[in-house]
Amino acid sequence: MNLSQRKNYLQKFYYPVGFFLYKLRFPPNIITFLSLLTGTAAALFYYYENLLTAGFFLILSGLLDLADGLVARLAEKTTKFGAVFDWVADKWVDGLVLGIIGYFYAGPFVATLAVTLSLIHSFIKPVVYSEIGYERKINGKISDPLENIGFFGRPETHISLIFFTLMEKLGAPAGLAFGIKFITIGTFLSLLVRIFYLYKHFGKIYDR
Repeated sequence: MNLSQRKNYLQKFYYPVGFFLYKLRFPPNIITFLSLLTGTAAALFYYYENLLTAGFFLILSGLLDLADGLVARLAEKTTKFGAVFDWVADKWVDGLVLGIIGYFYAGPFVATLAVTLSLIHSFIKPVVYSEIGYERKINGKISDPLENIGFFGRPETHISLIFFTLMEKLGAPAGLAFGIKFITIGTFLSLLVRIFYLYKHFGKIYDR
């Protein structure tokens, strides 16, 4: 499972949203900020156990997160700040949502693991950019050594959260307590895949 490899398929869902915001002349950074706000709202609704509303805001946050880059490219307004702000907003939302769900449904230890693994799984990429480099950058998108490596990233995490939120609301045995553990294990295994890949291809000693 690696939804990042199926960008053309995913685009069918968020392109109409992005194109609509582009036509309204929404600045890309404002869309990123709205993604941050709606993601924060999702975390708060999870805290107050309003699960359907939480799931709705999480979906909205994800769509806005995908739309901001599309709008930036359509409007030819890609900036280095926008790329950094997008990373920060993503991890803010992921940390809050995973932390709150993990704490209340599986305990502080699982919550800490879920947040830590999510952060490392994402931020291993900019470390690779710095230490190993990357081939090219087109319209703000970096083609790097870890492109499509790993199988459980942010899209898989969000879809899993939505699914297990519905299961929790329906009273199914596999609710959010199971879901947050599933996400934690999936992220951990995906991180191992990335680390082993890096060791295999870049683990040789080199001259400084």
